[in-house]
Amino acid sequence: MDDDRVTRRRVGDAEVRRANRGWWDTDADDYQAEHGGFLGEVDFVWCPEGLREADARLLGDLTGRRVLELGSGAAAAARWLATQGARPIALDLSAGMLRHAESAAARTGVRVPLVQADALALPFADAAFDTACTAFGAIPFVDDSAAVMREVFRVLRPGGRWVFSVTHPMRWIFLDDPGEGGLTAVHSYFDRSPYVEQDEHGVATYVEQHRTLGDRIREIVGAGFRFLDLVEPEWPAGHEGIWGQWSPLRGRLFPGTAIFVAEKPAER
Repeated sequence: MDDDRVTRRRVGDAEVRRANRGWWDTDADDYQAEHGGFLGEVDFVWCPEGLREADARLLGDLTGRRVLELGSGAAAAARWLATQGARPIALDLSAGMLRHAESAAARTGVRVPLVQADALALPFADAAFDTACTAFGAIPFVDDSAAVMREVFRVLRPGGRWVFSVTHPMRWIFLDDPGEGGLTAVHSYFDRSPYVEQDEHGVATYVEQHRTLGDRIREIVGAGFRFLDLVEPEWPAGHEGIWGQWSPLRGRLFPGTAIFVAEKPAER
């Protein structure tokens, strides 16, 4: 992409919503063609490092649990959750991604309810779910991620768990480059300006937000959650795949993913 099409700048909420919904709808086919094999059709992969929920068990017991997957994309994780005895619902803003979820359900025979909605205004009652999760969905693509935390808190029952993965905040110091060029710090960690791709008229077509580790924890705690854990998956031996900026070169040196684990306090 041309240098003048990529920038770091503030973007209003309405422009963010238009850009990211349009981008995911337009890019859905290419995204699935490139990453669908790695993600699987009935599997829960937390990150490009390949950490699976089947091994990590960050969500705890799933049997009979009502689970909301935010930013579900093609809903491979929700389908896996269904095979583990959970009662999942997959929610995504993008009709293009949910179309792939429908196709995968037909191929696999594993069907889960699909909902097209905005994570900033979840169309569910208070305390409707036992668990909520997302692997790289929703959180980086909204202007007010603290509001998403509050919405998730609202729809979780007391004692419910909230687990989400995002690009590790320290990655924002570096260029989006899986090679040697991505090993030199060029940006301030404390610059929260979003990464923006824009068209020839300067209109945003893709927006991704940066928050520091401290910002994320304050969002979680500010929404009312009890913060439980921060998981930073290490790059596994023998994993030679490249996903965007993720690569064995960078993965051996510093983390690429942060997984936050929190819980809504139980009522007393």
